[in-house]
Amino acid sequence: MTEAARVLALLAERGQTLAVAESLTGGLVAAELTGVPGASAAFRGSVTAYATALKHELLGVDGKLLAERGAVDPEVASQMAAGVRARLGADWGIATTGVAGPDPQDGQPVGTVYVAVAGPDGTGGETARTGVPTGAVAGARLGKVVPLRLNGDRGEIRRESVRIVLALLREELSGNVRAQDTEQNGGN
Repeated sequence: MTEAARVLALLAERGQTLAVAESLTGGLVAAELTGVPGASAAFRGSVTAYATALKHELLGVDGKLLAERGAVDPEVASQMAAGVRARLGADWGIATTGVAGPDPQDGQPVGTVYVAVAGPDGTGGETARTGVPTGAVAGARLGKVVPLRLNGDRGEIRRESVRIVLALLREELSGNVRAQDTEQNGGN
């Protein structure tokens, strides 16, 4: 079973939905998900906001943040995930932003990637690297951001980003399932 199939099965079990915001992956996450038969039961859709301005216009990423730090930033990834979740009416949002190469971008070297997940219960709530609370668009929940330094050519960086963001979501869904089971069973 592929990572995409595992994620979609977990979402279907819970009766929840997913939306995807992509930059450097350019639609590869959505393609991976829609390659799974029955994906429409949980997958709402995606926004490929490749241009920096679209991250603000379509996903609600703070324009000042984009102007000050550029598109390759953990807070941008967090706001993308929260924004796509809110805009597409999904329970979960995931996002990818980074530099696939061949040239650096926004002062960031090739292979710098941030993947993020935003869930219905404030999943995560801090960046994995710093422990600092992540922001989100107005009314959206906090999420989890993972910084990556990937090696390889453009295609390899993009494919690994897809794999990792889906694995991150699976981990969050699996963790939430365990927490719900414990709560429903009186903490045992």
